[in-house]
Amino acid sequence: MRIMRWLIVLGLAAAGGVYLMARPKPLAAAAVAELTGDAVHGEQVFWAAGCASCHMAAEAKGEAELVLSGGQRFPSDFGTFIAPNISQDVEHGIGSWTLLDLANAITRGVSPKGEHYYPALPYASYAKMEMQDVADLYAFLKTLPADPTPSQPHELGFPFNIRDSIGVWKLLFLSKNWALPGNLTPTATRGRYIAEAMAHCGECHTPRNLLGGMDTTRWLGGAPNPSGDGRIPNITPGKLAWSAADIVQYLTTGFTPDFDSVGGHMAHVVENMARLPESDRQAVAEYILAVPSVE
Repeated sequence: MRIMRWLIVLGLAAAGGVYLMARPKPLAAAAVAELTGDAVHGEQVFWAAGCASCHMAAEAKGEAELVLSGGQRFPSDFGTFIAPNISQDVEHGIGSWTLLDLANAITRGVSPKGEHYYPALPYASYAKMEMQDVADLYAFLKTLPADPTPSQPHELGFPFNIRDSIGVWKLLFLSKNWALPGNLTPTATRGRYIAEAMAHCGECHTPRNLLGGMDTTRWLGGAPNPSGDGRIPNITPGKLAWSAADIVQYLTTGFTPDFDSVGGHMAHVVENMARLPESDRQAVAEYILAVPSVE
């Protein structure tokens, strides 16, 4: 009987320890206290990070892409996530957010209320972003219009609707480690930063484990489409068999070396990448060609 009591005590202590470790961990205010944002550079961060691709209204075109009213639906094995309004509307968007609020959201997955965000917001990638880029992004977001469209709740069943469980997911998968570690050329290092952090390429092109974490041992090796429609391709060098010039051309025009054209959500990615300096697309190309091949 005494052993059973001790086992219960130890079990409760372990559960309490996990709970404490899995609580939201926001940044200290000092992380952004000295930063001033540059909206001009922030626009490049905005496009590289694909903010409009997820948060604009479905089928928005042109200037309407900058009205970040949300509403796009993203099905997954865990339920359907619905992109929220991140326009400058104070009530329904993020118009009241501080720079620290934005930094916590996109690098820690923590809301201004101190709650976990679901990793449908790709903070597992954004966690690697430099705080100055976050400050620049914040400055650019402040120049965009407000929209009063209310955000819709995600459509998740039990147990995935329990936000506290995300803390355990973060303990397992939220890391600032690079998927392609080691010393790279300055150009490939820039490409790694764009591809792994801002553009979060691995979020779609890397297979996931049963808990939804990216399997970095098969980095960019292709994955089932969360919508259930086909597969997202393997873009490692052995499978892709493209030159750096081919990759740059694709990220600029959307045309493959075989004159096929980009489609689906990747069309938004190409539109975003085409807005960046060509040197950034060249950097991404050099980085992709440095990634180990996945068969």
